[in-house]
Amino acid sequence: MSEAGVVCRSNLKNMYWTMKQQLAHHTVTGCNIQPGDLLASGTISGQAPESFGSMLELCWKGTKTVDLGNGETRKFLKDGDEVIMTGCCQKDGLRIGFGACTGKVLPALV
Repeated sequence: MSEAGVVCRSNLKNMYWTMKQQLAHHTVTGCNIQPGDLLASGTISGQAPESFGSMLELCWKGTKTVDLGNGETRKFLKDGDEVIMTGCCQKDGLRIGFGACTGKVLPALV
């Protein structure tokens, strides 16, 4: 695919647990969280299909195709596909983002 396309958009408001609750869950068993540690939320999925947060949900376990734009579709990622994730927080006209996180699917070593 020559151009990047948006496959889904989600929102932290769709989380079941708040980040404070996830932090409490993490530390209650003795996890030694330190200032500056980065916590990940995992997959964030909304109610609408365009807000599903994983390719498995988007393709409904391989039964539906996902439109990537430019006439390309996928049910699953394939060798050579590049995935770009971006995220930001915004409130009261301020926007903070972490930039792009990019990965490329490489062929299996045999």
